[in-house]
Amino acid sequence: EYRVGRCYAALAAHHTALLDSLALCVVRGTAHLRTTLMSTGAAPAMQATLLELNQKLLDSIAGGDLETYNTLCDPTLTCFEPETKGHLVEGVAFHKYFFDLAQRGGSSDDKPFKSTTIASPHVRMLGDSAAVISYVRIVQSPSNIQTSQETRVWQKQADGHWLNVHFHRSC
Repeated sequence: EYRVGRCYAALAAHHTALLDSLALCVVRGTAHLRTTLMSTGAAPAMQATLLELNQKLLDSIAGGDLETYNTLCDPTLTCFEPETKGHLVEGVAFHKYFFDLAQRGGSSDDKPFKSTTIASPHVRMLGDSAAVISYVRIVQSPSNIQTSQETRVWQKQADGHWLNVHFHRSC
């Protein structure tokens, strides 16, 4: 049971994982789950790391930070998103255009005055070297709020770093 605009906190233990805090907030009618994980187990710690990397990636997009974006995405990144009009796009050059547009001043919604929230995240580990993260992405800008559903595939590289290798975004 919850009310719009109110946050409720709870503590829970799950095997070797300790959830430090769990807050369920309702943001404009969408249940939003924010977690801070303290864990001794590999899976919950890995999931928390991946959610942090995913948030860092989304923040780089909102902030127009192409350098950070490139460090988190595989050069052969593939995607389906509304901007591709149903086509599978490969590589980061397609996305670089939007970063360049924001740097040139584009429309007010293209400027880096955005806040991105990951709502209702679900992390599915696919062994030790791959994961799928599904969530609702809420983007706030001075002129509006947009939501979309996203799924991102992350792959652990030989050097131990995780890279986003594919995503699908819908409106």
